[in-house]
Amino acid sequence: MKDATDDMPDNTNTEQKDSARFSRPPRRRRAPGQQGPQRPPEHGNRPRHGGPGEHRPPRRPQTPHQPSHRAAEQGVRRIAIRQQRAYHAHEDQGGARRTEQQAQTYQPTRSNTLRVIPIGGVEEVGRNMTVLEYNDNILIIDIGLQFPEEDMPGIDYIIPNTEYLKGKEKNIVGVIITHAHYDHIGGIPHVIPRLGNPAIYGTNLTLAIIKKRQEEYKDISSQLELHEIKNDTVLRLGVFKIEFFGVSHNIPASVGAIIHTPEGIVVHTGDFKIDEKSDIAGVTELDKLRALSARQQPLLLLSDSTNAREVGKQHSEVDVVTELEGIIRNAKGRLIFGTFSSLLGRLNEIIQIGARYKKKIIIEGRSMKSNVEIAKELGFIKIPKGVVIPVEDMRGYKNHEIMILATGAQGEDRAVLMRIANHEHRFIEVEPGDTFVFSSSVIPGNERTVQRLTDKLYREGVDVINYRLMDIHAGGHAKQEDLKKMIETIRPKFFMPIEGNHSFLCIHGKVAKSAGYTDDNIIIADNGQIVECKGGVCVKTKERVPSDYVFVDGLGVGDVGDVVLRDRQMMAQDGMFVVIVTFDNHSRRVQGNPDIISRGFIYMRESKDLLMEVRKLVRRIVEQSANSHAHTGEINWVYIKDNVREEVGKFLYGKTHRHPMVLPVVIEV
Repeated sequence: MKDATDDMPDNTNTEQKDSARFSRPPRRRRAPGQQGPQRPPEHGNRPRHGGPGEHRPPRRPQTPHQPSHRAAEQGVRRIAIRQQRAYHAHEDQGGARRTEQQAQTYQPTRSNTLRVIPIGGVEEVGRNMTVLEYNDNILIIDIGLQFPEEDMPGIDYIIPNTEYLKGKEKNIVGVIITHAHYDHIGGIPHVIPRLGNPAIYGTNLTLAIIKKRQEEYKDISSQLELHEIKNDTVLRLGVFKIEFFGVSHNIPASVGAIIHTPEGIVVHTGDFKIDEKSDIAGVTELDKLRALSARQQPLLLLSDSTNAREVGKQHSEVDVVTELEGIIRNAKGRLIFGTFSSLLGRLNEIIQIGARYKKKIIIEGRSMKSNVEIAKELGFIKIPKGVVIPVEDMRGYKNHEIMILATGAQGEDRAVLMRIANHEHRFIEVEPGDTFVFSSSVIPGNERTVQRLTDKLYREGVDVINYRLMDIHAGGHAKQEDLKKMIETIRPKFFMPIEGNHSFLCIHGKVAKSAGYTDDNIIIADNGQIVECKGGVCVKTKERVPSDYVFVDGLGVGDVGDVVLRDRQMMAQDGMFVVIVTFDNHSRRVQGNPDIISRGFIYMRESKDLLMEVRKLVRRIVEQSANSHAHTGEINWVYIKDNVREEVGKFLYGKTHRHPMVLPVVIEV
């Protein structure tokens, strides 16, 4: 890593950055047994569901004029994909037109005007990326990912759309990363190569986690140019001068940025909270911000809105640690802590308390082991000698001597806590007298999975303690009182809430009004909406850059669009119904009965009468349609397949009131 200093020349390494170009590799799926990108503990994993054990039709004897059912089934996917592409061609073209129209709703960069563009993160929690542009200088803040919603089957995560920056790679002077949570760094392996490999600036822990994660993508991404910064670092990148200030957050080494531009000062808080009683989660440097405001009033404040719905102040980490110490001191059996692997300050405190009470600590979970090891190397975690032991050695100690730090407090299916609850862990079995401590809040959307995990543990007869029962968790984002304090400390001319759903931003706007701001000075933008600042005034324009979702599925980036997603939703709701017809061109007859494959629609063994009716219907449609073209000598198979799809779909809906995806396949012999 290179140290970034304040005497760095303008447009650092732009020639080197321009020489790197992104070439997307052919799409390939993960090999069996290979782990894909791990979901960080801040978010819950959603399982992918398969069909409920439908019957596969028996293989029929092969004849010279009749391919085996296995051969037919092997060709289903290839033929079905071709048919679906043709079937949806007009929709794809429409989508392309919509994207093109969206991309043309903005004007070229106006001379000597500062543009602030939230590419993502202002209509959702996640996918954070903000662009500052002045003439031929572009500064990027954060490149995060967003995890999929329930109606996005098969999608691993979503990354920012960088279409606006295409052709402007030479203008990118650098990328500032505020901290190491995946909603701020998760898009880097996919996005950075497309941007010409610009330099990335972050604190030591942030860069270490970025570098570690990059190892998972070394086959598809590129070598990163990483520069370490500290709270007192000053960068000069193009026309921008950037200073930093430390913030308290639930991962150490988090910072906000003070960007000096030709139009005025822009302050970006990153994720923050204000904890005036403890430095366990870091310190928000309010004195530095007060001094800044006293010297020159900032033009624009971009402030974290993730917890804007919550009234009051965030709990202090020192109160949480006090509660945790009481739990550890009074424990009569094993203690199993479930928490976020990024809560390194709290993990350090738990380890120190455990050492004081002569506990042996086991760390379980890939992300937790990795983060703790990185934090230990950088000095954020101190582990006394002999305190941490391998899980295999656990049986050599009494239960009351054991503490386990584990991932999975969000109820993720394959995380450590759920595997313990399901009796699937190789070494750890739930035992009477165990106490499970959930030192984390429930991320919105994970309520059901957390409840399911809690119910499983209660069935095992163990104690479960969570943040609702005791003050054993403090979030990493400021609540309304501290959001107001940040606004009053900086006193910007204009205020722009970021990082949250639209309603979060609106509530944050009301907080700004309580601090004396009017609607004219509060900017609530959508993803991709351009905010322009000139002459000391910032205005939200009607211009927009592309900001629609870019889906990552396996190693495919952006190759899953709305049409494919709609097909997946349809199959997830009502399943798939494949009809395979073998047609003899000489006799113009269907050979044998059409084969049927059902996935997620009906259980075939219990639906024999329905299937027989479908076979008769398909035979009649194919033979009548084919023979109606006998005088031309050519058969219009596209028309016939569309006819089969429509008629079978109507028939099945009439019988079941379900809409499975019907895929007709015709094999000519």
